[in-house]
Amino acid sequence: MAAAAFLSMVLPAAAAPAAVNYVALGDSYSSGLGTGSYISSSGSCKRSNYSYPALWAAAHSVSSFTFVACSGARTGDVLSGQVGSLAASTTLVSISIGGNDAGFTDVITTCTFGSDQDCVNRTNTAKSYAQNTLPGLLDNVYAQIRGRAPSAKVVVLGYPRMYKVPGSCNVGLSDTKRAAINSASDVLSTVISGRAGAKSFTYKDVRTAFTGHEICSGDWWLNSLSFPVDESYHPNRDGQRLGYLPALTAAAG
Repeated sequence: MAAAAFLSMVLPAAAAPAAVNYVALGDSYSSGLGTGSYISSSGSCKRSNYSYPALWAAAHSVSSFTFVACSGARTGDVLSGQVGSLAASTTLVSISIGGNDAGFTDVITTCTFGSDQDCVNRTNTAKSYAQNTLPGLLDNVYAQIRGRAPSAKVVVLGYPRMYKVPGSCNVGLSDTKRAAINSASDVLSTVISGRAGAKSFTYKDVRTAFTGHEICSGDWWLNSLSFPVDESYHPNRDGQRLGYLPALTAAAG
């Protein structure tokens, strides 16, 4: 008997790689707003091939990739327009959500054009919302994800701190304003990680990855005030590729 034939009889056949069916949910931090190049069919959702979900899918042998993250999305938008893409066959889900619910855009606007005290007051309002109202909204989203994709690995990604504090910078915001905005990011991280953990989802904190790459640092991974304006205060291509992508890769395997 030939050696090859003998080995084929006694050795088990190699298992086929498990199918990866990946669904990317969430807001603009997941859609890739800020990278400057968008998939035309995504319209106002501003999905980008430079986003961390698209980059991860391109680097892995996925069986399917469903990209429904959308700029401006809140928890209610995930429930009404995104979770329907999940199924029992879904094996991987990623999501960033909660910043828009807490009023991130209005915080930035107030801090850009208002006084230091205006900024602190608006940030405190956002933090109160994040601590008292957002947990229930996140619980609803996470419950729907688990119910629709019962076997999936779910990776919840947080938000970076926006600014390096202290330090000189040409963006025009005082250290007081920058510190207030960063404190809101810290509260969001605490709340989101807590609710993700309660559901046994994997939470990835990107604040450490972005340290040294904030606005006003020596190597920005975030846009400051930009044109078009909606790209402001979002990760640029480096932020997606070097900040968010490694976080998802570490969690997803």
